[in-house]
Amino acid sequence: MSFQEAVQACFQRYATFTGRASRSEFWWFALFTLLGQFVTGALDGLLFGSASILNTLFSLAVLLPGLAVGARRLHDTGRTGWWLLLMLIPVLGTLVLIYFWIQRSEARQNDHGPVPREARTTGGMAV
Repeated sequence: MSFQEAVQACFQRYATFTGRASRSEFWWFALFTLLGQFVTGALDGLLFGSASILNTLFSLAVLLPGLAVGARRLHDTGRTGWWLLLMLIPVLGTLVLIYFWIQRSEARQNDHGPVPREARTTGGMAV
């Protein structure tokens, strides 16, 4: 899955917490969010000084799709989306989630749906 396809897929499934998301879909969207935060932060600095108007608006726009793709990525590894609550534990919770998110997709259908399209084409080894 390419960068553009991943971002498009995440916005098409804006608040869909069901199903599965491949590693590439999740990480491309994470990169999009990081780049968007950087760009809107820089624009805020240039246009508004210390106010972070654009950055806040961007953060709100990507909040639900980010949570949704995170939950779908956990589903792809055979876990429930409730594991996202680990984010409430500073540092350690995020590190555990990153460990879950980098794991390979389950190569078979699980309780959350069929194997994502790209995982099927690579033998269950979604990148």
